[in-house]
Amino acid sequence: MRATSDSHTVGATAISVFVAAVAAVAGQGSYTLSAGIPVTSPAAVDAAALRHRGQALGYNLDREEALAAFRDAIAADPSDPAAYRLTAAALWIGALFERGAVTAEDYLGQARSDANRQGPPPGLESIFRKNLDRAMALAEERCRASCSADGHVQLGAAYGYQATYAATIEGSLVGSLRAARRAYAEHQRALDLDPARKDAGLIVGMYRYGVSELPLAARLIAHIAGLGGGRERGIRMVEEAASYPSEVRTNARFSLIVIYNREGRFDDALRVVERLQQEYPRNRLLWLEAGSTALRAKRPEQARRALEHGLEMLASDTRPKAFGELARWGYYYGATLVALNADQAARRALEGALTGPGHPWVQGRIHTELGKLAERAGYRERALDEYRQATRLCTADNDDVCVKEVKNLTVGVHR
Repeated sequence: MRATSDSHTVGATAISVFVAAVAAVAGQGSYTLSAGIPVTSPAAVDAAALRHRGQALGYNLDREEALAAFRDAIAADPSDPAAYRLTAAALWIGALFERGAVTAEDYLGQARSDANRQGPPPGLESIFRKNLDRAMALAEERCRASCSADGHVQLGAAYGYQATYAATIEGSLVGSLRAARRAYAEHQRALDLDPARKDAGLIVGMYRYGVSELPLAARLIAHIAGLGGGRERGIRMVEEAASYPSEVRTNARFSLIVIYNREGRFDDALRVVERLQQEYPRNRLLWLEAGSTALRAKRPEQARRALEHGLEMLASDTRPKAFGELARWGYYYGATLVALNADQAARRALEGALTGPGHPWVQGRIHTELGKLAERAGYRERALDEYRQATRLCTADNDDVCVKEVKNLTVGVHR
C-alpha cells in the first residue's frame, strides 16, 4: 500500500478514499428508473436514459462521448440536478485522469502527492462550478418543495463532489472538510427519512470508514466537525450501496476496490474488478487494476495474465492515455516479472517505463525493482545506487511504504 506522512490532516483519508472512481465517470444521483423513484414525464424518462448512457460511456473511458450524453440529458430535462452534477463529475474525473490518478494505488494512502496540489487546469474551474452550482440550486429547490429523501440525496451528492474537487484538484483541506460535513449531513438526513435508500449510504459509509482510519487526534476533531466514524459499519454501508440499484452502484464498487485493498481483502477486491471488467470491457485500466491488486496479493502469475491482456488492449487503444500511464503499466508488469524471476524481460519493462513521464513515486518504485535485479545479479554498487534513487524519488512524493521497503533492502545489501 502507498501511504504518506501527513497523518495530522483532518479528513484527508476520508476524502482520498472517497475518490475511488478510478478513471471513470462517477455518478452520484438516484433520480432514475432503476432506483425506484417515480419518473412520469417523457422528458424525465429521456434524461434518465441519457444519463445512464453517459455513465456507461464514462466507465468505458469514452470521456468526450460521456460529456455529450450528459449535455443531452440537461437539454432533455433542465430541471433535474443529476445531469449537471454528472457533467461536473466527468470534468473532475478528466482532470484526475490527466494527472495520472488511475488505480486504487493512488488512494491507498492520503493522496498527498504534489500532483494533487497544482491547482485547477485552465478553463476547468468555471465550467465545473457552473454545473455544480446549478445542481446544488436545483437540489435545494427540491428540498424546499418536499421533505423527501431524494432531495437530500441530490444535494448531498453535489456537496460530495465539491469536497473531492477541493481536496484533489485545489488542494484545499478547509474547503473539502466544509463540503464533506454538508454531504455527510444531507445523506444522513436522507437515510433518516428513508432507511431503504442504500444509495445514500455510500457517502456516509465512505466518510465513516475514512474517519476510522485517521490517527486518534484527527479522528476526535473529525467527530467534533460532524463526521462520524465506524470502520465495519462504514464498509457495510458501502457494500449495501454497491448492491442497491441506483446510479451510484458502480461508483460504490470502485470504492470497494480501494477499501478491500486497504483491508488486505484481495480476493474480494479482485471479484469486484472482474465484475466491472464484464460490465465495462473497454476500460483497459480495469486490467491494470486487476494486475496491481494481484501483485499486492503476492500472486504474480495472476498479475501477469491480467497485465498482459491489458497491455494488448493498450497497444490497440487510440484513445487518450492518462499522465504517466505507460510508466504505470511498465512498473507493474516489470515488478511482476521480477517476482517471477524473469529478470531480462523485467529489466526491459522497467527501463522502458523510465523513458516517459511519470509520478516520482512510480519512478521510485521502478528503481526499487531495478535495484532488486542488480542485487540478484551480484552488482552490489549498482543496487545501492538504484536504492538511493528510489529513496529520493519516493521521499519526494510521500511514498513512505516505498521508502521503508528500500531501507530494508539497503540493509540487506550491506550485510
